[in-house]
Amino acid sequence: MSQSHSAPTLLVDLGGTNVRFGVADPALAKPLLTDSIRRYRVAEHDSLVSTAKHYLADTGLEVRRAIVAAAGRIVDGETVKVTNNPWAISAHQTANALDLEFVHLVNDFAAQSMAVTLLHGDDLVDVGKLARPVIGAEDEQTFAIVGPGTGLGVGGLLVRGGHCSVLQTEGGHAGFAAHSPEDIAILGYLNHKYGRVSNERLICGQGLVNVYDAICHIVGAQPDDLKPEDITARAKDDSCPLCTRTVETFAGIFGSVAGDLVLTLGAWDGVYLTGGLIPVLLPWLERGRFRERFEAKGRFRDIMEKVPTQAIMNPEPGLLGAAALAIVESGRSLLPPR
Repeated sequence: MSQSHSAPTLLVDLGGTNVRFGVADPALAKPLLTDSIRRYRVAEHDSLVSTAKHYLADTGLEVRRAIVAAAGRIVDGETVKVTNNPWAISAHQTANALDLEFVHLVNDFAAQSMAVTLLHGDDLVDVGKLARPVIGAEDEQTFAIVGPGTGLGVGGLLVRGGHCSVLQTEGGHAGFAAHSPEDIAILGYLNHKYGRVSNERLICGQGLVNVYDAICHIVGAQPDDLKPEDITARAKDDSCPLCTRTVETFAGIFGSVAGDLVLTLGAWDGVYLTGGLIPVLLPWLERGRFRERFEAKGRFRDIMEKVPTQAIMNPEPGLLGAAALAIVESGRSLLPPR
């Protein structure tokens, strides 16, 4: 089949628990076709190919190519083993099985990073009181994107001379740096349980449970068998002081991790907070401990106080970012001319 740069593009956002599908028309100002979005549980399907065939049969949509944003490290642009689910994916084999021109594999946070170029208005909530950054306002900008869901994703968005590119990383697996006495006690508990302790051991859905268990251990309480949603629900209705402390501690450690990313990537232009936990955690992110620990970087506090943080509230940032990549592949620019 002949290639068309503006061809309808299958978008896939593949995480540890769910896989989301959509279709983009790269020629449109809003390329993600909202009526095309569907979600499936990974555990209920055998492979990406079988789920994609199910999706295309469900919707009756026709596509010519695909962009797959997967929560794992892409090897040679061709294969990915998703970190928190059993699927292994080959771009070439997937393209053949679905009769597509090509399949472009990217890290899920490469897509999340590109998504911020298409976010507007209510898609974002300011965490802190700083002015919202304008992407493309300067010739050179660097942003960090970080988010807890099934795991902890980390990406970077680079704007250089009117063009956007992304850093695909596995920064969520960097080692946890404890700062406070409580942090040190939590680290000791998790080190005994897991050995090496990464940021993802604390900042993700299961990380919320890990922090709760550690705090119960610290105070000598017997932990209940809780899921992440149980902890946040009890914190929200103020029915469990240990759950409230857990969510507050989680927000503070998340701020510390996000601030470290600014120092590591040089992301002085801003940080975007994304992932499935963000809408639930937003009240605690806004209450101060997140920003306090985000800014508490010693000699760099003054500059950290000027770095804005934004919470992404759009429900489909992975698909939106894949749609942004489809625009780039079509030859259109994501950024308005200056």
